[in-house]
Amino acid sequence: MLDLSGKVAVVTGASSGIGRALAVRFAEEGMGLMLADVDPGGLAETAAMAGHGKVLTQITDVSDENAVQHLANRAFGELGAVHVLCNNAGVFQGGHMWTRTSEDFAWLLGVNLWGVLHGIQAFVPRMIEQDTEGHIVNTVSVAGLFAAPYSGAYSVSKYAAFAASQSLAQDLALVGSKLRVSALCPGGVKTQIHRSDRVRPADLAVARTRDDLDAGAIIEGLVEKGIAPSIVADQVVDAIHEERFLVLTHPGYDRGLRTQTERLLSGGLPDLPAYE
Repeated sequence: MLDLSGKVAVVTGASSGIGRALAVRFAEEGMGLMLADVDPGGLAETAAMAGHGKVLTQITDVSDENAVQHLANRAFGELGAVHVLCNNAGVFQGGHMWTRTSEDFAWLLGVNLWGVLHGIQAFVPRMIEQDTEGHIVNTVSVAGLFAAPYSGAYSVSKYAAFAASQSLAQDLALVGSKLRVSALCPGGVKTQIHRSDRVRPADLAVARTRDDLDAGAIIEGLVEKGIAPSIVADQVVDAIHEERFLVLTHPGYDRGLRTQTERLLSGGLPDLPAYE
């Protein structure tokens, strides 16, 4: 998909971080935008930053199937088509696997996995019917490739999101669709992922634990040292142009994948990844 000018992009999780950077980058490409998030203030700021063309916003909880269907109805109804779909919304909860509660898993799976699935269900059938070139970008995480301590529940949601992305890409190829898929696997990026509690639903709130706080400190350190979201947005646009499936934001991760595969094939537990 070489020419994005005049096309339409939908971005969830658009109030900050990678989602905001994607919105701004797509606007620079001359695209119309439908931006979604649960944070109205941040969403309005992003819309203003990307406001050179047609920009719509919608408060959307991606864990809610009806809300995502409404988002799709508005996008197709008011913008006429959707060519790029970025299922980008994501949240983080750290801690050991045995301390994570059913509320933790419900929240992480609701946003990180069901947010992707709801996006696929609401948008992809209509994108196929358009019979035009198009691209779906699912923001997974490097945690969807490398499981690590203190992030097991998060990795469960992200491994599943990666599987959904790969299966979607293979399904589309099998039926000869013009749509392509990218699984975006960022590592350390200067986002607000370490502050995910700010958007956690009250009915899924739990008491903080020592391991949870320790995990939060680790993630905050990675974020502070991370790359700019704009770099990731540039990588995504390149991946759309090149129709690349796997998008790794840091150069060391390809070596990590090879090392992990070799260790697994030998029957061993992979070493901890060198997160960046």
